[in-house]
Amino acid sequence: MYGKQTETAIAAMSRLAEVYDKTEARLSAADIADERGLLRPSVAKVLTVLSQAGLVGGSPGPGGGYQLARPPKEITLYEVFQLFEREDDSRMCPFGGGECGVGEKCAVHDRLVNIQKARDRLLHDTTFDAFRVAYRRRMRAGGTAAQPTPPARRESYRATSRS
Repeated sequence: MYGKQTETAIAAMSRLAEVYDKTEARLSAADIADERGLLRPSVAKVLTVLSQAGLVGGSPGPGGGYQLARPPKEITLYEVFQLFEREDDSRMCPFGGGECGVGEKCAVHDRLVNIQKARDRLLHDTTFDAFRVAYRRRMRAGGTAAQPTPPARRESYRATSRS
């Protein structure tokens, strides 16, 4: 659905959303990387892009770090996605046969359209407040700041690997 930079940016933004409380609470790039199990240089790089886009604010030095520039309920996943991903404006059918939407439908046309619509709804309708709420709920239930390890394997949103 999206590339590694977008995944890293969403992970960083979600961590900042978790600690958002309208105060000056800040996290360093290293803290975010370590807490999310990400590479520190990758996190620093995406935080720079996010800062230039006005989604996060940062301050250097002791006591510095990054924080969301706006409340998490005002920032959508799409705002992050569009910084790192190129929208595919191609109208060509991925299975050949010319322009999609013209002429006969390919065998999976309706399914592909539904996937695209679902992805767009997810990106445009989901705010980073979802992460803040889930984090607060986990903390009230006696959880830890680290992501909980699921007790058993569950279905992944990613495609299964081939053997």
